[in-house]
Amino acid sequence: MELIRLGEKIISRRKIDQAVNKILSLRMKGMSQTEVAQRLEIDRTLVCRLENLGELRKGRSLAVVGFPVLNKKEVEEALEQEGVDLVFIMSEKERWQFVKQKSGVDLFDSIMEQIARVHAYDQVIVIGSNQRIKVFEAVLDKEVIGFEIGESPIREDKVVKIADLMKLVRAVKE
Repeated sequence: MELIRLGEKIISRRKIDQAVNKILSLRMKGMSQTEVAQRLEIDRTLVCRLENLGELRKGRSLAVVGFPVLNKKEVEEALEQEGVDLVFIMSEKERWQFVKQKSGVDLFDSIMEQIARVHAYDQVIVIGSNQRIKVFEAVLDKEVIGFEIGESPIREDKVVKIADLMKLVRAVKE
């Protein structure tokens, strides 16, 4: 059990997780925020604020960035058929070629241009390692939806499960 000290209080992370899971479970079953609050004897605004905290806004435009992807062509085709606005997928070999073709200022400028390009989209899905997803969140300074294909560092191409990715894309676009 993970305990956290906040001044004089000792907080149980497990107890908080269980309460959040219960709230979300009841909401997914169709109960209103008021019904959930009454049932669990909590304030309705807590339910509302919890949902707002986890909400992924439905944006007008969607970008998907990912590497290193083994089934790149399949992923690109599926994303384009789904109407994704920007698709930027690379294999490990392409990623290294990108870095080796440029040097110094040119490489820096090219990376900055790509970041600015992706930042212009309302929603961004990043296919990559757990660490790479965190880097994208920090650099873009916005909500990034991660589609993890392995733990960092990933040194070889990974197969992306198309059905799982399309499920995520459709959920974001709804």
